[in-house]
Amino acid sequence: MPRPREFDPDAVLNQAMLRFWERGYRATSIEDLVKATGVKPGSIYSAFPGGKHALFVKSLERYSKLVVPQKLGRLEAPGASVAEVRGYFDGLVRDLLSPEGRQGCLLVNTAIENAAEDDAAAAVVRGHLARLERCMTHALENAARRDEVRDSLDPGGTAKLLVATCQGLMVVGKANPDEAVLRAIVDNAFTALS
Repeated sequence: MPRPREFDPDAVLNQAMLRFWERGYRATSIEDLVKATGVKPGSIYSAFPGGKHALFVKSLERYSKLVVPQKLGRLEAPGASVAEVRGYFDGLVRDLLSPEGRQGCLLVNTAIENAAEDDAAAAVVRGHLARLERCMTHALENAARRDEVRDSLDPGGTAKLLVATCQGLMVVGKANPDEAVLRAIVDNAFTALS
């Protein structure tokens, strides 16, 4: 008869997510995960068939469910418009200027580190980027209906540009967390809207 689990899988995922977010996939060893979670390697492999990689993908999915909604905030609201898009960018800048925020976004970090060679991780990253693009497109469509943006603005194309800008902003912010640089990037992105 198998022994019952002596740990909470959600708690393990939370700790693993934090460790991967802090160190990245490659730099996080099974030993690191054992220390972070308090769960023995055999139990990790039993609970997450596929071991470290399976735990990583589950951690990415958990990040998408727990952290991303907090970061998107009002941008996901049905009535979102330019103010909410700007609020999202301003939140990114605030995060990047804090010691914790310099850690960046787990999904952006994953895109840079291993999405090109890891199909499962890339799928989660693509899902996040598509979600962000949908939110921004919707907000810009609302803005167009309210005459808050120039008439010729293409909401879908502009949303793609803004998604690329925010991803680049997070990369720049990790390497150069200079507020003036980050604010200039954001200000220039929004100049194109009016």
